[in-house]
Amino acid sequence: MYFPTKTLLLITTLLVTLGAAANTTATVIADNPQQVRPLLNGMTAPAVTLLDQQGKEVQLLTEVGKKPTVLVFYRGDWCPYCNAQLAGLQDIEPKLKALGYQLLAISPQAPKAVTDSQANTKGAALNYRLLSDQPLHVARAFGLAYYLDDKTTALYKGSYGIELTYDNTGKAVLPVPAVYILNSKAEVQFSYVHINYKTRLEPELLLLAAKLAAKR
Repeated sequence: MYFPTKTLLLITTLLVTLGAAANTTATVIADNPQQVRPLLNGMTAPAVTLLDQQGKEVQLLTEVGKKPTVLVFYRGDWCPYCNAQLAGLQDIEPKLKALGYQLLAISPQAPKAVTDSQANTKGAALNYRLLSDQPLHVARAFGLAYYLDDKTTALYKGSYGIELTYDNTGKAVLPVPAVYILNSKAEVQFSYVHINYKTRLEPELLLLAAKLAAKR
């Protein structure tokens, strides 16, 4: 696939730009998507714990230390945009694997609910791991977590029957959809964060970014 010169320059810039000066990430939960403060390129991923589909703890840095990692944050199996993204990732997973990457996808759903993501990806059999961030530690540590407003919470819960994840204040929390490429030292080589949950990184662009990162 052909990519315009500006696109290639953008991807290259994202790969080499460091999150200089101040650390702009936050462990607090933002009031809305516009206020999230995500981990930046050049920073190091935090030591956080995830849960697998059986509820067993998974240490992020231990997994990343095994091989470079593509880390994807999605909202849940109830989100059609997320399911389309997961299916698209499956299409490029073999190529990512050939480049030496593992692919991990994270949502704030409970471990049991994470297994439902497999059934909602347009029939695509996922060959990568889906992990739970139900305690919200990972989304917070990456600066991606935000509070869902009361009106949308009521709509999701009441009209659609969606099981959301809540913090200890009783408010619903979601992650801004994001994609990170980490080397085996857990350093961020590439990041894509978009506050509009309908806008996702195209698989072809992610694969291009992974190829460029693999050469560093």
